[in-house]
Order: sequence, then structure tokens, then C-alpha cells
Amino acid sequence: MAKVIVLGGCGVVGSIAARTLAAQEIFSEVIIGDWNIEKARMLAASLGAKVSAVRMDAGERESIRNAVRDCDIVLNCIGPFYKTVKAVLSVVIELGINYIDVCDDVDVTQEILAMNKDAARAGITAVIGMGNSPGISNLLGKFAAENLLDETDSIDIFHTHGGEPLEGEGVIGHRFHCMTIDIPMFLDGELKYVKYFEPDGIALRQTFEFPLIGQVPVYPYPHPEQITMPKYIKTRQVTNKGSVIPNEYYDLTRELCRLGLSHREPLEVKGMKVIPYDFAVAYIIAQREKILKETNFGTQRGCLSVVVKGKKDGKYREYRFHMASKSEALGEGTGIPAAMGVILMQQGKISAKGVMPPEACINPIDLINLTPQVMKLDKGKKDGDSFGGIIVQSIDESGTITNLDMMGSGPDGTA
Repeated sequence: MAKVIVLGGCGVVGSIAARTLAAQEIFSEVIIGDWNIEKARMLAASLGAKVSAVRMDAGERESIRNAVRDCDIVLNCIGPFYKTVKAVLSVVIELGINYIDVCDDVDVTQEILAMNKDAARAGITAVIGMGNSPGISNLLGKFAAENLLDETDSIDIFHTHGGEPLEGEGVIGHRFHCMTIDIPMFLDGELKYVKYFEPDGIALRQTFEFPLIGQVPVYPYPHPEQITMPKYIKTRQVTNKGSVIPNEYYDLTRELCRLGLSHREPLEVKGMKVIPYDFAVAYIIAQREKILKETNFGTQRGCLSVVVKGKKDGKYREYRFHMASKSEALGEGTGIPAAMGVILMQQGKISAKGVMPPEACINPIDLINLTPQVMKLDKGKKDGDSFGGIIVQSIDESGTITNLDMMGSGPDGTA
């Protein structure tokens, strides 16, 4: 039995992770660490007697230390990670506590990977980016490369989501951040960087067909997979493209960013100081509900798709993995995989020491076998219903598509 703390446990992702972990008997105590202590206490009370709350401020090192002290595992769900993750991870290493996060900020990933030696010396396991993308995406790519193909040519990751009950400044700020930094893409065997609004980034835009959602325009996304996966999987290409639905909402965000309204330098407007970023965020939030209503968007939904191409027995083969849902989106898609990473760690199935991405230390088959247990899949559901598992399609050299039952596979996980 172990004690686990979920930092940012009141957030969209952290609350789902906390709920998932609270349902597991292998944890004797689940702690919700959040700056909003009242909200944390209310959530803890709703999850049962073994769940408690503690106030924690990611901007204060001593606050982090006091919150995580005496825990066996720390799950960090506090974004934006480019601002917070280094402080949290350094405290965890200092205290010798095992660690998992859902860091999806590529610009800080290299910096925390550089803490590998310190973590190894401390004898701890630190898995970074164990969410949806990165996280599940890394492990599905690894699974296909190791179990389904003889040669892997490309791993292309696509994701979209939308309709969450609430979106705040942090989420919108993260999207601005993703549109303004250099975006890594592993192309033709080399790591290259493109810019979202410039020709090299525009050339990578495309439309992708997501199960349960349909065709969605997707754009280059600066996630860590493009940097980490080529180090552990032999392939010529790793790309990541994403969007937010409905398209009209993402179009608004993109256009305001293109016009420079993501900048934080104040402007003087009729004698008042106005920060473009503050105006843009407020305007987007104000327009969101209107856009959702005008598009008849309905309930939240999302999908992660990983497309792996290569050869098997000398012949072309393509595998498409989809995790789609019509009643779940960002919180479930990221929080549940993070919780599964914590469960695997507690089960002793993640044992390597140091700071590592998921593909470096997690056996994808362990995650696949754990998925039905944690997500309580109902195979009787129809295609239009909520789906929490993995849809797998195999495409041969003639273009014939075969749907595979990954959850119904044997104990070795092969489809």
C-alpha cells in the first residue's frame, strides 16, 4: 500500500487522475495538492475517506517540499510546465521520491531530461510526459514498432478535443505558447524546427479523419514526442499535429495570435495601459460559449490518433490507433493515462532509475493490459457512444482496412 499525491489535483486533468487513483486498492492514501485548498477539500470529501487535501503553491519551493514529504509517488499535473516543472522535479529528486508528470511543453523537456543523472543518483524513477500526447502516443508508437512491424518508417500523431465545461487563461495561454515557439519535427531522419505561421509550418498543415468526430484541420504542435521517440525507436519520421474543436473556436485563437495579440507588452489605448494578451484571453473566453452554441457543438469529445507506417515481411503495413470519446475530452484523455502510469509504478513495472519519457521505461503491453481494468470498458457500446479504449485499424499495401480488437488480444498484447 502506498501514499500518492496529485499536484494540481483540482484541475481538469488532476481531478480525473485523483479520482482514478482513489478507486485503486493498492493506494492507502491519495492526497490532493492544490493552491485552492477549499476546492481541494471538497473534492477530497467526495472521493472517500482515504483522500485528503493539502495546500500547495508550485511557485514556492518550501510549499512543494511540505506537500510531497513522506509520499511514495508524486503525480504532477500543474501547468504550464515550462514555468513549474523544474522546481517540482528538483524537490522530488532532493527528497528521493518517485515521480510522474504530464509535461507536454517541449521547450522545457530537454532541461528536465538533463536532470537524469541527479535522479539516478537519488535512486528514483521519474517518468515525464505520461499523459495523452505525450504519453499514450509514445507507447502506441513503441508497441507497433516492436510488435507489429519489422521496419518502422514513420510515426505520425494527431489529436483534437473540445467542449470541456470550462477553459481558463492557462489553457489559452498554453495554445498561444504552442503557436509562437519553434516546433520540432523529426523529418527524413533529422530533427528540424518549423514555425507555426511561416511557410515551413504552414506546409505541414493537413486534414485528418478522427473516429467519432470526423475531419478536422490539424496544425504542427510542439510536443516532446518528436524529440524523445527517435532516441528509442528506429524511424525516419515523427510528427505531431493537433487542433481544438469546434474549428471556429480554434480559428479565433489562431487569428488573434497571428495578429500579435498574444504579446504581453502593454499598449496605451485612450490613456489606459492595455496588455494585448489579457484582452485576447478575455475575448476568447467571452466568445467561447457563443461559438459552442452557434455550432451546436454538444457534449465534450476528443481523440488521439497514432499512425505508424512501415514494413512487415517485406510488405507495406500501416497501423492506426485511435483513443476517441464523445463524452470525455482533455481531462479523461490525459488524467487517466497519468494515473495508469502511477499504478504501473506502484506495481513495480516501471523500475529504471533517472528521468525518462514513457517509451524509455514502460512496456506498452503492461499499459494495454491495464486499460480495461482502469477504464472499465463496455464492449457492448455502439460506435456513437462514449468509448474509452483503443480502436485499432490495420491497412495493407492494397489499402484494405481491417479493424482489430486490441482489447481482445492475447496476454502478449498482439492484435
